[in-house]
Amino acid sequence: MAKITGASAAAQRENERLVADVSHENETTDAVVIHLQRQVANAFVLYMNYKHYHWQTYGPLFRDLHLLFDEFAKAVLVTVDDFAERVRMIGQDPIASPEQILETTSINVAKRNQTLRQMITEADNNLLIVIKEMRTAAKTADEQQDPGTVDLFSRHVQIHEKHEWWLRDILETRDEILD
Repeated sequence: MAKITGASAAAQRENERLVADVSHENETTDAVVIHLQRQVANAFVLYMNYKHYHWQTYGPLFRDLHLLFDEFAKAVLVTVDDFAERVRMIGQDPIASPEQILETTSINVAKRNQTLRQMITEADNNLLIVIKEMRTAAKTADEQQDPGTVDLFSRHVQIHEKHEWWLRDILETRDEILD
């Protein structure tokens, strides 16, 4: 066995201190962990909602909305993994069961038997909630000096802002074929 010198022991202690400072072993009750877990849940629900809308689209706008909701579903599905991996990076296990997802989400699960306008409005309202939460989460992560999580929220909120803009634009047309 190699003999540990005073210098190497000091270097090892310094390394352990740096690892502890950088890895951020957060508790499940830490605000950043809670925000990340919520967005894991929200991303799963948004994905399922978008697939529901994709399958339920009908009428003259069928093709456009069918493709739009599928595009939204694909974009949000990628975010699930990013948020879940960040939860792991900072020392916790991401939620994964349907029960945990439904307990943690802050958005509504898609209702059945809706008009196109109702589906788009529901999707838009959910996005407004997610956008507000992500902005708050980025601020919280910044206050906790967690630039990796700030970056994650900053990148992903832009996806939802773009989707919300598109849905809001569709709703503002007041097109009667949505009703």
